[in-house]
Amino acid sequence: MRHRLEYVPVWLLLRVIGALPRAWSHRIGIAFGELVYRLHPKLRRVGLRNLEIAFPKMPRVERERILRGVFRSIGRQLGEFCRLPRYTAENVSKFVAYHGLENFRNADSQGKGVLVLTGHFGGWEIGSYGHSLYGHPMKIVVRDLDNPLIDILVRRYRTRHGNQTIDNRIYARALLKAMRGGETIGILMDTNMTPPQGVFVDFFGKPACTASGLARLALHSEAIVVPGFTVWDEEQKKYVIHFQPAIAVTRTGDVEADVLANTAAFSKALEAIVRQYPEQWLWIHRRWKTRPPGGEPLY
Repeated sequence: MRHRLEYVPVWLLLRVIGALPRAWSHRIGIAFGELVYRLHPKLRRVGLRNLEIAFPKMPRVERERILRGVFRSIGRQLGEFCRLPRYTAENVSKFVAYHGLENFRNADSQGKGVLVLTGHFGGWEIGSYGHSLYGHPMKIVVRDLDNPLIDILVRRYRTRHGNQTIDNRIYARALLKAMRGGETIGILMDTNMTPPQGVFVDFFGKPACTASGLARLALHSEAIVVPGFTVWDEEQKKYVIHFQPAIAVTRTGDVEADVLANTAAFSKALEAIVRQYPEQWLWIHRRWKTRPPGGEPLY
């Protein structure tokens, strides 16, 4: 019963905001993000602590500016997400553009499968949806939302144009099969993990327990790893999917050493885009929660 009561207002919110002109959808989403920023001190504390870890010499006022931008970015994406059913193959170019599409096409043309390295950055939900409308449906590794009815609703939005979601708890066999079929898979690898699912690699100068599944998939297949991040471009008023050149996968024959080396390389690619657009990454997640043996808590 509780899940049904939660479902109704979320469903209405999506429909009402999605029916508005795009500029208004964004304004409402951003206003909601600003409200959460003001009313959620725990998230502010986590965000500021993360920014302190990543940018120890940065003035506090600048960290606060970036953090406020994070909430605005999340709110904008919420407003755009509500409008996804209005996207079509004919109008998607008005909302989503590409930068570096040739990097994806070069990888895809090899027929070995493409592993898109991404994270909770910019418009991560918008990018995968727009990519499918451009004719490139993909499989997306996701975690179930706590409310099963809302989870069903969100999955319907995500998969309207050919994308498929795969549960992150049972994805290994399904993804290896997809790789053999030359498919594209998007994996977010920027959340805190615990061993053995994660390994410690450098992230902003601190060891962070990072998902190693992407590296293991790359090693067990011939798939090409291509970083792909969806950035909000204020000048164009569009989300831009940035595909970067493929990352060469290290293969020495020592599996665990290769997993560590490749995960470190993938983490470096994520850090680079976050440094470029710090206000578009999810700083409010306790990224350094898991510590190496003997390491002191950072939160």
